[in-house]
Amino acid sequence: MPLDLAQVVSQIKGLAARLKAGQREREQHLELALGTLRSQAADIQSLRSKIAASKTTWLVAGLTQGLDQQYEAPPRPQDFTVLATDGSHIDVDRHSSVPCYLINIGTAVLHYGEKADASLFSEPAVFSGDELVILDPVGGNRVELIEGALLGVKRSVEECAAVARTANELPPERPALALLDGSLILWGLTGQRFPEFVREALLEQGFLKVLDSLKGLSQDRNFALASYISFPRSADVVNALRVALCPYDPADCDRHCSGKRPAAGRECDAVAGIQDRDLFRMLLGFGERSPVFISGSPFMKKYYREHEIHFFYLKLEEEVARVEMPRWVAEREELVDLVHALVLDQCRRGHGYPVALMEAHEKAVVTNADRERFWELVEIALFEDGLEVRSSGKRMSKRLRWI
Repeated sequence: MPLDLAQVVSQIKGLAARLKAGQREREQHLELALGTLRSQAADIQSLRSKIAASKTTWLVAGLTQGLDQQYEAPPRPQDFTVLATDGSHIDVDRHSSVPCYLINIGTAVLHYGEKADASLFSEPAVFSGDELVILDPVGGNRVELIEGALLGVKRSVEECAAVARTANELPPERPALALLDGSLILWGLTGQRFPEFVREALLEQGFLKVLDSLKGLSQDRNFALASYISFPRSADVVNALRVALCPYDPADCDRHCSGKRPAAGRECDAVAGIQDRDLFRMLLGFGERSPVFISGSPFMKKYYREHEIHFFYLKLEEEVARVEMPRWVAEREELVDLVHALVLDQCRRGHGYPVALMEAHEKAVVTNADRERFWELVEIALFEDGLEVRSSGKRMSKRLRWI
């Protein structure tokens, strides 16, 4: 039965009214955040020291170049290449008697300039048997099933590996940018959700190993890796301003403010609800980027080594995007300029979103019809080989309509 929209309409109207009522307070928070940013920019070293000594319950951006600088886009090269990968997957279906999953990686390689060309392709891969789990190498029969959120992490590793394979085949004389969609931090592995051997397999032996090879590639040619986050919800820079507003030096949330509510006088809540994109929408002109910042993720700081993730914000016509890159890109001015120029150029060509990522997504997407056909093909293959095919009652019910 479809959603009864008549019952939803009044609730949506109430939601809109609540948002409108809080708009003025949010504008005041944004004005204070902008004023704080400009005042702190005059003594960036003091704020940097306070951030380093503080213990907060939220992520705080590390400051490298400053706070309020605006960087115009540098000219793009005459000849260059942009490659991008994106992925989709079909998860393990527990209602099927066949345990397997599929990852489909789409790749776009776009050459611009005198020898303009394009290559678009996808690489589907079916995983089964031992590939369905991550085994603890120490033993003890400990295993972790690759499904759900963990399959999402596995897909991210495969997307990055596809970038590395493709980047190695690029002409070395052409400047090149490799783009991924979303964050370079594998947030799905953070916290205590998965055992340590899972992190070791997917991060140390997977993602970071690929980044090692891409770093080596960048030493020999004008090559940069970056990721693009559309409509980011991050508040790392705003949280740096919260540290600045804190009356305690160093700030220590658990010690000084545990259990306090905004009404109790937490000074940092004067900029609550503001996101980084709100700040830089006001500060930047079209095509300009912010200073480069360092992610405050403890997980990243602990495990990423020389691949520590940096980022900047880029002002476009319709939004402010977040662009992330490893430290070995962020520390080379010519590579930061390459990322800035080519990401902006891609967004212009793609009407607000990198065209290479759009094309990679189109090659990667797996539709609901594709999913159904995939499972049908699996069952047909088993039947033709004389193997028993079983399916749960719930799965069968989705294929049939009784009323």
